[in-house]
Amino acid sequence: QVQLVESGGGLVQAGGSLRLSCAASGRTFSSHAMGWFRQAPGKEREFVAAITWSGGLTYYADSVKGRFTISRDNAKNTVYVQMNSLKPEDTAVYYCAAQLYYRRSYSRDGAYDYWGQGTQVTVSS
Repeated sequence: QVQLVESGGGLVQAGGSLRLSCAASGRTFSSHAMGWFRQAPGKEREFVAAITWSGGLTYYADSVKGRFTISRDNAKNTVYVQMNSLKPEDTAVYYCAAQLYYRRSYSRDGAYDYWGQGTQVTVSS
């Protein structure tokens, strides 16, 4: 079992920044990668970014490239996403997810095994 707890969401003006954290506990020693997804009202959940625990390889959705940075602290079993230059269209509930084994995809939500409860990010114009 893996438990994921997100934090750091909130209300920010357009152009501002937020940093989300995802603390993982449980059998994280066997986790392959962590991902961030988001879901806006009335829309499907979409991929934001992912990072592998070993090697720190990173992957981003085109919509956030150059603005968001994903990182991890292996000692703390925590993954972060630094979000800069936020736009109103970034408003969503953000979820972190754990992929226990490599499944040939980091952007497909079905490739992840565990999910956090989500944290709300609201960007005002």
